[in-house]
Amino acid sequence: MKKFAFALQLLAAALAAQAQFAFVTNNGAITITGYTGSNPVVTIPGSTNGYPVTMIGNSSFAYSGISSVTLPDSVIAIGDYGFAGCLNLTNITIGNSLASIGGYAFDDCLGLSSVTLPNPITYLGDEAFANCSSLAGVYFWGNAPGPDATVFLYDETTVYYLPGTTGWSASYGGASTAPWTLPYPLILNLNWNIVQSAPGKRFCFTISWATNAGVVVEASTNLNGTGWQPLQTNALVQGTNYFGDSDWTNYRSRFYRVREQ
Repeated sequence: MKKFAFALQLLAAALAAQAQFAFVTNNGAITITGYTGSNPVVTIPGSTNGYPVTMIGNSSFAYSGISSVTLPDSVIAIGDYGFAGCLNLTNITIGNSLASIGGYAFDDCLGLSSVTLPNPITYLGDEAFANCSSLAGVYFWGNAPGPDATVFLYDETTVYYLPGTTGWSASYGGASTAPWTLPYPLILNLNWNIVQSAPGKRFCFTISWATNAGVVVEASTNLNGTGWQPLQTNALVQGTNYFGDSDWTNYRSRFYRVREQ
């Protein structure tokens, strides 16, 4: 009986959370179109009624009193004016699949101080983050999206990018740019490749770290914490190095990691 009551409580909580959002279903995917909840801390579900939530629709949260929002990995796009005028919004956590942010999506979000954008981002619309007077830093995991001179209009922010990603210059969207210095080196997951070279094929990837420190590439045939062997010590040039392994075909599986020398 207790288990049944607990299950009913979980069901009631799920239905209550779902009722906070207005949405439409199209081709097996859900677009959030509005928010009627009173909680300023919002977590958008990854699915509703068995369908994935893939888009935040135009003006869905515009001029609302939300202070924090978390987007699931299922969301791939934010529509025009999606969060415009959310004066109390100070935190947004974006899932790993977001590819497009529409025009004016975060315009006039005066309390927003930092944004981190995932690898898939390829489009930022007109004035997507304009008039965000507290925005100090925008951090990109991937390549520069298509150019737009007004993305950060009237902001005094800096755009940070990882060495080894492409398309960056001294400014982007009206903001100055700078290398993003992480406390550790990493393997960029957007440009690994298999390259044909004598005497055979090499498995290649880019190492990124905004320092000129030496980085050791290690390999193992398993991930259980044993058997890691150093393959090469790489000197970074402008924070990056392109590594290639010509022995990878000799193993059924091979895993790589990088560490400071």
